[in-house]
Amino acid sequence: MNTDDLVDELEQLAPAGYYVALRLGFAFPQKEMNSLPSEWIEHYGSHGYLLRDPAVRWAYTNHGAIRWNELDTGDRTIFDRASEFGLKYGTVAAVDDAPKSFVYGVRADREHTDTEVERMYEIITLLHDWSAPPENLTAAELEALGMIKDGMRLKQIAYELGVTEGAVKQRLKNAKTKLRAQTSAQAAAKAATYGIL
Repeated sequence: MNTDDLVDELEQLAPAGYYVALRLGFAFPQKEMNSLPSEWIEHYGSHGYLLRDPAVRWAYTNHGAIRWNELDTGDRTIFDRASEFGLKYGTVAAVDDAPKSFVYGVRADREHTDTEVERMYEIITLLHDWSAPPENLTAAELEALGMIKDGMRLKQIAYELGVTEGAVKQRLKNAKTKLRAQTSAQAAAKAATYGIL
């Protein structure tokens, strides 16, 4: 199973839409996935719901999974408004780790079953784990990635490091594999996003 398979499964669990925030930093997640209706996204943002959303608040302070209707909140205004956009039955699942990741998925037709709630927690846990920066990048691989990030070409990097172009290519190939990147530039960007460059 890979990330695409998990996203496909999430689409089946949350046919009305989902939102995934992976590895939340100080203010923003490292990666977001959002399939919620654009009208709701616009309404949500224009009304500043993020800071008042009980599902998001729960995700920041808990781990596990819970249906929206089980959240202990006196103010259900946001859920009532979401319902008007076809987002009637939701579940939020969060990974209690630093940094934190969470997902909420929504249905229009019925509540999530216990099995579906558990599976949403499993999915966010897997996505969280898979989005972690690799811990096995070598100093030489990071050095080469840093030079790629700075816009240097293979020949320049090889000259600067006093190694062959083949050695630089191998370092970059290893880094791309470890970072699950297609290109050296993508690997450098991912390493920078992780804060390891």
